[in-house]
This record gives sequence, structure tokens and C-alpha cells, in this order.
Amino acid sequence: MKNFWQNVIDSLKGVERDYTHVPLKSAIVFLAVPMVLEMLMESLFAVVDIYFVSELGDQAVATVGLTESVLTIVYSLGFGISMAATAIVARRIGEKKTEKANKAAAQTMLLGLFVSIIISFVGIVFPAEILELMKAKPETIKNGVSFTRWMIGGNFVILFLFLLNGIFRGAGNAVLALRVLIISNGINIILDPILIHKYGLVGAAYATNIGRATAVATQFYFLFKGSGILKLASYHFKPKLDLIWNIVKVSAGGFGQFVVASASWIFLMRIMSGFGDSSVAGYTFAIRVFVFTILPAWGLANAAATLVGQNLGAKNTDRAEEAVWITARYAAIFLGIVSIFYFAFAPQIIGVFAESSESLKHGIRCMRFLSVSYIFFAYGMVVAQAFNGAGDTKTPTILNFFAFWIIQIPLAYLLTEFLNMNQDGVYIAILTSETLLAIVAIYIFKMGNWKKTEV
Repeated sequence: MKNFWQNVIDSLKGVERDYTHVPLKSAIVFLAVPMVLEMLMESLFAVVDIYFVSELGDQAVATVGLTESVLTIVYSLGFGISMAATAIVARRIGEKKTEKANKAAAQTMLLGLFVSIIISFVGIVFPAEILELMKAKPETIKNGVSFTRWMIGGNFVILFLFLLNGIFRGAGNAVLALRVLIISNGINIILDPILIHKYGLVGAAYATNIGRATAVATQFYFLFKGSGILKLASYHFKPKLDLIWNIVKVSAGGFGQFVVASASWIFLMRIMSGFGDSSVAGYTFAIRVFVFTILPAWGLANAAATLVGQNLGAKNTDRAEEAVWITARYAAIFLGIVSIFYFAFAPQIIGVFAESSESLKHGIRCMRFLSVSYIFFAYGMVVAQAFNGAGDTKTPTILNFFAFWIIQIPLAYLLTEFLNMNQDGVYIAILTSETLLAIVAIYIFKMGNWKKTEV
């Protein structure tokens, strides 16, 4: 225990380690502690944000839910590019090629800038059309158009927050990613009640953009002026088309796997919107609480990705595989305990947010269905991130397509439209698809082809 707490302290201090030689359990602690806290800060933001928005009523919550279901496309792009950054930077660091890691980081940022400009144009010019596409009611569109414009139009700060933290994680500097999220979410939590009270729903968008923009500015400072492994200079940003194309290829798989998953969430939200604002609000509450614990577990998965990338770079394939199984076991224990708690106390938890008895009822039911599949979520996340850390982003993309488009969406449509199971049909479809995804992912991972991936 003494060694464990010393490892925790060292990880939070940002003490640099060679993750290709440190004992694996210590390496997991060094990486996972700041990554778990980083994801916890992100999930805390999601819960606090929806808490303050919920005071404006179910219609405001529905607007946030519909907008964020579209924003998952932005998150998908951010995750996809950040995965490429993590995989390539981690591999170069494992090979002891720091200058190549710097170049990869800079070229990744150029790609991210190009993508964010395109999304901003769509969000600024077509916010009402986006909400209409999501089957929002006319009153919801009227009251939510400014929120949607600011959130999607300001996607740069969302995308770059993910992207730059992916770069830091690839370099093994997970504590810096944690620090910038503390800044981002701390500012957001302070500004949320103030700006929502003054400006209404759009105030939540203002608070989010201000907090995340401050965090991104901090990330830029440490990349250019900091004393970490990575240190960027202007010449690193001279476009290298061959390197950018390599990043695009790796990103495409990362983006593909998340956009497949995100598009399925959009489809599910469209189904839920057909049951009214209270159903959407209850579903949104449950998903936010769900994210509150899934994201910390995702921090463990990110630790596995970094360990896989760096150890493959150092030609330690057995060590890379062992890191995945240890990390997956930790994640399963954590989410298994959480699932019991969530199932038992769903009424009390959702009751903190719900303003109406209808949204409370739907939120409780959704939360209990989701909690049943938590252990499968744990293994599925860690194994998928292990593929990504190796640079094999194609396999998780195929797995996600199978789980979400072959299983989840058709099943949700069948259960809700033809078997009249209403909202329960959506919840059962989520549980079924995530369980199958984890089982198939574990089987393919054991085959070991990911060890041969070159990036």
C-alpha cells in the first residue's frame, strides 16, 4: 500500500517514467490515476451542467439532449484524431524518437483545425435545421436555436481539448491533461449558474465555451513553452502531406468507430423524441449519470492504450497484452460496484435532476437497464482502446458497426415500433448491443493480430 500511494503521489506530480520498463501495475497507476481523474472532471461537468439546465424545465433539457446527440459527431472527430495522436505519439516515444513525436503532434493539430472550421460553418449557419432534423418540436427549436449555434459553432474548443489531451496521453503526460480539465470544468461550474440565470439556456453554452477555451489556451502554452517530453516550434507546423495522410488513415478508423456509435445514439434520440419531452429529459438525465461513471472507466482504458502503444514501440508485445488484461479487470471491478449502487438508488439519483414525475419515471427505468450491462462496458472499452493504442482503429470500427447498426438500431426499431415496448425497447437494445460488442471484441483481441499493426 505504501508503494501504491507513492505511485499515486508521483503520478499527480507529473514525475516522468519510462512506461516500457516500469513494473506494469505501477505503470497502470502512474497513467490511470490522472486519466481517471481527468475523465471524472469531464463527467462532473456533464452532471453539473445538466443540473443547472434542469431548473429551466424539460424543454430546455430536451434541447441539450438533442444538440448533444448531434455534437457526438464532433466528439467522434475529436476522439478519432486524438486516437491517432495517442497511437502515433506513443509509438514514437516508445521508439525514443521525440522529434518525430513533435512533428506528429503538430500535423495532427493542423488536421484538427481544418475539420473544426467546416463544422463551425454548419453550426453557425444551420442551427434551426439541425434541431428540426432531430425532430425537435417547433417551440423547442425556437427556444434552443442560440444554444445549438453556440455549441456546434464553437466546436473548435471541444475538438482541440480532446485532440491535445490525446497528444499528452500518448507522451505519457496524463497529469497535464488532468490539470487543463480542472481549469476548464472549474470555470464552467462557476459560470454555469451565473450565466444561465442571466441569459437562460444559451448561458450554459457561453459557460462551456469560455471554460474549454481557457483550457485549450493552457494546453497550447505547455506544448510551446513547457518542459515536458514534447516541445513544439513553428517549423513543426510546416505541412507534411505524407505524415498528415498517415494521421488521416489512423484517424479515419478512430472517427469511424465513434461516428458509427454516435450515429446510433442520434437514431435512438430520434426514437425517444417521439415519446415527448419528458421521455427525452429522463433519457438525458440517465445518460449524463451513466457518463459520470463510464468516463472515469474510460480513463483506465486510455491508460491501457498508452501502455500498448509505447510497449509495441519498444517491441514488448507480451507486456502490452498483459497491461490490457490487468486494466480491464480493474475497470470491471469498478463498474461492477457502481452498477449495484445505480440499480439500487436510481430513484434518489435521478430525483436530483428531474423536475417532473414523468421525466423521473423514464430516467429511473433507463438507468436501471444501463447498469445491468456495466461490466460488459468495462471490458469492451478497455479492449477497444487497446486496439486503438496499437494503431488498429479498423477493428473497433467494424465491431461498432456490427454492434450498433446490425444489432442495436434494428432491434430498437423492432421493439419500439412493432412490439410496442416503447422506451423499454431502446433500453433493451442498448444493453444487448453493448454485451455482444464486449464478447466479440475479447475474442478478436485474443487472436493477436493487433500486435502486427504499423503506424
